[in-house]
Amino acid sequence: MPIGLIALALGGFGIGLTEFVIMGLLPEVAADFRVSEATAGWLISGYALAVVVGALLLTAAVTRFERKPVLAVLMVLFIAGNLVSAIAPDYALMMVGRIIAALAHGAFFGIGAVVAASMVAPTKKAGAIAIMFTGLTAANVLGVPFGTMLGQAAGWRSTFWAITGIGVLALVGILALVPKTGAGESAAGSGSGSAAGGLRGELRAFRSGQVWLSILVTILGYGGMFGAFTYIAFTLTEVTGFSASTVPWLLILFGVGLFIGNTVGGKAADRNVDRTLLVALSALVVVLVVFALTSGSRPMTIASMVLLGGFGFATVPGLQMRVMKYATTAPTLASGANIGAFNVGNALGAWLGGVTITAGLGYTSPIWAGAGITLLGLGVMAFAAAAAKKRHDGGAPAAVVGGDVDSQQEGVELQRA
Repeated sequence: MPIGLIALALGGFGIGLTEFVIMGLLPEVAADFRVSEATAGWLISGYALAVVVGALLLTAAVTRFERKPVLAVLMVLFIAGNLVSAIAPDYALMMVGRIIAALAHGAFFGIGAVVAASMVAPTKKAGAIAIMFTGLTAANVLGVPFGTMLGQAAGWRSTFWAITGIGVLALVGILALVPKTGAGESAAGSGSGSAAGGLRGELRAFRSGQVWLSILVTILGYGGMFGAFTYIAFTLTEVTGFSASTVPWLLILFGVGLFIGNTVGGKAADRNVDRTLLVALSALVVVLVVFALTSGSRPMTIASMVLLGGFGFATVPGLQMRVMKYATTAPTLASGANIGAFNVGNALGAWLGGVTITAGLGYTSPIWAGAGITLLGLGVMAFAAAAAKKRHDGGAPAAVVGGDVDSQQEGVELQRA
């Protein structure tokens, strides 16, 4: 395993903390700023929307620069945002800090995914992306629960001070361990990307209908899981009957599911991206429905938490790989756009969950909403997979940045031709 992947995972760990830890601290933040649960939830939705802006605009602005320095600058922006959050005297400035940190999020993961894929052989690209996203899963397994406990014990601001320190460590790791990669290098490592380099070349990726379908699957599939998870602290305490002090430990179980799902999903996606996504999304719909029906039962809630994390994050490497697969030799902006799509899904799920709670439908309503969103994502994925298979059977090989072995062979034959 290239050591540079560790540095990318460390950056992902810090970003994962920023994105997710506030969920466990949402009741404390809402009480401190004297705002409602739905208003506090906008610290999550607002962050997600800012990620979209950063993923598109920042990534587009830096496509012509060398990727390693760009990753370092993005990490500096991330550090600044968390520092502002740590010292915010009111809700408005807290939102500003969240937005600053979020602007770095999308571009970091979008560019980082391309860099990670460029470090390994074609048959291991989804696995390399999964390693980078291991930082997110580690943040949920260890960082979020312990960050929540730290925030509950020493005040929620202490958690953001800790995240700021982690950002500094990640910055040092990127500077020391990530190899230099030119802006024109493709994720396939063929060097052909230089011909298509720059913003104009990157925009060509969006001519592919499969890129747009993949982005839509990301919004709906990931949004369903995130919608159920956004208000999970309220579900656990108000519906299932767990005490607030138990929530961090339950989040560890969710994080264990994330870690397993990310690892298994990455390996499965290296064999067949579409099949992996269809299976994972189908299972996720079932888990969400069962969770909503049995959330009053502690044993069933515990099992649902693990499975929700597992199947929810099993989709992530495949969703990212699929976009890069159809973006051919200009994957950077498409990769960043898909990171933005994850967060459009986050915002959609969090917003819809807040709407259902405000409407008086109860704390299980975000889970039902998540199941509906995921079901739509499954339908789009089935359509996309069928269209891709029809194109394949018709003799038109798919362009490849990585993914299943058959598609990789097609890419080699296309290059030879």
